[in-house]
Amino acid sequence: MELLKETIANINGLDEESMRRARERCDNLIKPLGALGALEEAVVKLAGIYGNPIPQPGDKVVLVMAGDHGVVEEGVSAYPQEVTPQMVMSFLNGWAGINVLSRHAGARVVVADVGIAAPPINHPGLKNCRVRSGTANMAKGPAMIREEAVQCIEVGIRLVEEEIRQGAHMVATGDMGIGNTTPSAAILAVVGGYPVEQVTGRGTGVDDEGLRVKQAAIKKAIEVNRPDPKDGIDVLAKVGGLEIGALAGVILGAAAHRVPVVIDGFISGAAALIAKTLAPASVNFMLPSHLSQEVGHRLMLEELGLKPLLHLDMRLGEGTGAALAFMIYDAAMKCQAEMPTFAEAGVSTKK
Repeated sequence: MELLKETIANINGLDEESMRRARERCDNLIKPLGALGALEEAVVKLAGIYGNPIPQPGDKVVLVMAGDHGVVEEGVSAYPQEVTPQMVMSFLNGWAGINVLSRHAGARVVVADVGIAAPPINHPGLKNCRVRSGTANMAKGPAMIREEAVQCIEVGIRLVEEEIRQGAHMVATGDMGIGNTTPSAAILAVVGGYPVEQVTGRGTGVDDEGLRVKQAAIKKAIEVNRPDPKDGIDVLAKVGGLEIGALAGVILGAAAHRVPVVIDGFISGAAALIAKTLAPASVNFMLPSHLSQEVGHRLMLEELGLKPLLHLDMRLGEGTGAALAFMIYDAAMKCQAEMPTFAEAGVSTKK
């Protein structure tokens, strides 16, 4: 708990002076005012994070947290639980969507087992950080105890701090865990106060009956556990997931070190909600990526005050949307650094 407390205490605001200078430069680049749209908004926020009006691209890392969910017993997923360790092996072998897109973006992928419900995976590339072998069935009681919730958050903090020490300049959140849209929807329903039906989607592709089963499981979990929406650790412990907790830790750890963290889709959004509940200033260091097909994702982004860059109808998870967004943020920083101002280029300004 001490690491979590210290991390939260180190999360501050954006550098307003750097943002002002970045905005001034951006407004005077050789283009019409505001013509680069979201790229301009992005570079101003990055300036505030880095404390540099002309921020530079650097080492990029996607941290993929894996964990399983006891609530799959309720029939909430179209895929069996053994897919979780199978997909983790695909990540480690460099085969999955996140590997392809991260290579394309020039980013590294770090994979951690925070709570897979299977025998430990012996692979030199895997971070073995298992808190427990999957959560309990949240429809019958708490997903985990409070101490385990803190433990998985601190796993994420330590992992991101390790990457930052090795030079990570921007990080992204990724996930793997069969059934994890169920706790993510539960977190959104609790923290945002939304009806379960409004925030629950089809995940990996359940049919109409599967969707009704999923909604019923979430309602039961909230009714049985009665999580406190103002206490992020309580929400995480009662209706969350181990990988969701670790991703919240990644976000908090990055924020404490003033490193921007690109938030992927629905599961990452749930982690971001937990992080915001624990440290409201952490949103200053969150960058949006895409709008997921999951019905609740738009509401998540609104809760976080984030506007998606990409609308690609994606719902893969893994960090794939965030990996694509890496390239947009690099492009924003390169425009700020490499385009001259009207004065520098000797180009006439608007009359």
